[in-house]
Amino acid sequence: MAIAIIALFFTDTLVPLALLGALVPLALFALLVQRRSRSWWLLLPLAAAVWTLVHESGIHAAVAGVALAFCVPVAHGERAGEPDAGLAEHFEHRLRPISAGIAVPIFALLSAGVVVDGASGLGDALSDPVALGIVVGLVIGKPLGIMGAAALTARFTRAELDDGLSWWDVLALSFLAGVGFTVSLLIGELAFGAGSLRDEHAKVAIVIGSLLAILLATALVRLRTRLGGAGR
Repeated sequence: MAIAIIALFFTDTLVPLALLGALVPLALFALLVQRRSRSWWLLLPLAAAVWTLVHESGIHAAVAGVALAFCVPVAHGERAGEPDAGLAEHFEHRLRPISAGIAVPIFALLSAGVVVDGASGLGDALSDPVALGIVVGLVIGKPLGIMGAAALTARFTRAELDDGLSWWDVLALSFLAGVGFTVSLLIGELAFGAGSLRDEHAKVAIVIGSLLAILLATALVRLRTRLGGAGR
């Protein structure tokens, strides 16, 4: 949903020819991964072509990454335990060192700088309604959305919690999901302009909201442990 918002609301100019051109390497990529191809020398150039063409179309290139990810099958056949089931897991295993070790740290160094001018600066940031909205969204909005979706799914479908889980676990993870980083910072930058005062306020709010989310999730995990494990 966040990537869709980026594509729909933060595209100033659109180059339809480039966007249509991106569909060609995307279709070839999808065909190869559906056939369980792991040939990086075929997949990587196609992925790079999709990224480049989407970027040139005027849409944020993050949309290309999501489109490519949706093409990769998560499971094969009826049983997830089959030998060829983990193509997505295989890609994740191969790409995680690059993503976690290089891409995310570079993004953090370039985009996540937070400038707080003492207590007064912090007060100014938190007095901004946008900053307060971000904190509330991360700390309250995300848990409500995740818990509500999980509860509705358990209520109206055949899905149910594993015996080793409790709703306390789901609640704790819901609060932990309030940790905002890459997408939150990206949307803040696109919405308010990189380096603007409101963008700085948004960064402060994201950090504070993330810290609160971590503390609340930790408290819930400790409470769950004291209550005796996975009791529902």
